[in-house]
Amino acid sequence: MAAAIARAGDGIHRYPDMFAVDLHERLAARFGVTPRQVAVGGGSVAVLQHILTAYCQAGDEVVFAWRSFEAYPILTHIAGATPVMVPVTQDGRHDIDAMIAAVTDRTKVAMLCSPNNPTGPALTRDEFARFMAAVPTSVLVVLDEAYVEFVTDADAVAGLEEIPRHDNLLVLRTFSKAYGLAGARVGFALGSEALIAPVSACVTPFSVSSAAQAAALASLEPIAEQELLERVQQVVAERPRLRDGLRELGWEVPEAQGNFVWIPAGDRTVEIAVALAALEPAVLVRPFAGEGIRVTVGSTVENDAVLAAMASHRAA
Repeated sequence: MAAAIARAGDGIHRYPDMFAVDLHERLAARFGVTPRQVAVGGGSVAVLQHILTAYCQAGDEVVFAWRSFEAYPILTHIAGATPVMVPVTQDGRHDIDAMIAAVTDRTKVAMLCSPNNPTGPALTRDEFARFMAAVPTSVLVVLDEAYVEFVTDADAVAGLEEIPRHDNLLVLRTFSKAYGLAGARVGFALGSEALIAPVSACVTPFSVSSAAQAAALASLEPIAEQELLERVQQVVAERPRLRDGLRELGWEVPEAQGNFVWIPAGDRTVEIAVALAALEPAVLVRPFAGEGIRVTVGSTVENDAVLAAMASHRAA
């Protein structure tokens, strides 16, 4: 991928393909859809903004779990809509019944994050089916699968399988996580041609640079995808050890299906994060004040450092 980016740099004085045609075609082939069922943008955050711009207006509501991805309320407000934030359950899961109850005649979009960032659990097939059966087809459902490559739960919902079954479903993916292209900013949505067309119409021209397109295309090559799977397996292998080690310290860590684990530290969140950052070497985590701490699953050495540091911060 680095070589592909370097080669693309030779033509950086030229505009990129405005429509990212090659990338649309490669993604379509990779996921078994047509190019018109793909919308590509500058990261999944940008693609989600295009979705909300296409489908929402002032007075509409957007329903999603909370805590979930922090961009959801921001992008909802930018689109002029009102966020409806439904608290997750104590074990960090989407409260499906509460989310169904939150849907009103003003609801335009419902967002489901699986695995949920930052708490970790993935939606099950049954939870997703119950939600889709209860929600009117006039509500657009966005299944955000930014961390799907790390999912090992056989019972977790699989967005690609669900697209043909639901006329109101878009699946959101990214190259930022498992593919390791966070700085390149490439994300995409998959769905029916009818749902994708308004999204594509809202995509900012030239939003995916030539270097980013080259990197994404290179990362879809078989050899690169094999390397991706190897990296993912390293994370997946370490994840339960980190989770279980934190549980042994008394923390009620939810089931983790992404490349991170969640420590529900509550009022101690900032205190613990500051203490970890002050260590030498520092242990850097992602605190959400008053709620909890997201810890990225790292190497064996890095995870050992987290567990050793957290030994001084046991659950009360």
